[in-house]
Amino acid sequence: MSAPGQERKQHFDSLYQDSDDPWEIRQRWYERRKRALTLAALPEAYYARAFEPGCGNGELTALLASRCSELLAADIAEHAVSLTRRRVSSALNVKVEQMQWPDVWPSGTVDLVVMSEIGYYLDEPQLLRVADFLHERLSASGAVVACHWRKDIAGWPRNGDAIHAMLRGRLNLPHLCRYQDDDLVLDVWTRDTRSVHEREGLA
Repeated sequence: MSAPGQERKQHFDSLYQDSDDPWEIRQRWYERRKRALTLAALPEAYYARAFEPGCGNGELTALLASRCSELLAADIAEHAVSLTRRRVSSALNVKVEQMQWPDVWPSGTVDLVVMSEIGYYLDEPQLLRVADFLHERLSASGAVVACHWRKDIAGWPRNGDAIHAMLRGRLNLPHLCRYQDDDLVLDVWTRDTRSVHEREGLA
């Protein structure tokens, strides 16, 4: 029997063998709207060092690139990594790696972690490791953004509500904001509890 990480890799490798855009994230309004909501929820206009696990074919990566000095995007699927590298080839501040996340993490501290529609594929111990890493490696002003589909995912045990409930229970970080509708849930945690208005130093 293969290990969970190998099963996940085989799953995503199979998806990308059939399509460069298996979830139609380039065309669907749900996906384009979700990216806009994710970017709008970031409490800072710009981040020094960001990490995006599960980058897929790089559509969100390309948008995050303009908000970061340095962005590491990672995926478990080799073809997804190739697609993202092609998508952001002109962005010199972006590095794309094949990574067995969450067993492997970038070195050093990070100022932003964006987890978009990836939590379904992690088991409970892995989700707990994610929370532990964030406590260890998130910078003093860092932020965590998680966004997930709220409906059931065929073949996987947790939907977005369950994932975010686990994160809220484990992340001992101030909760900045939440958005949810019938489709998705989005949460932001940050060590810097100031509002966007306060961060700008306005009276």
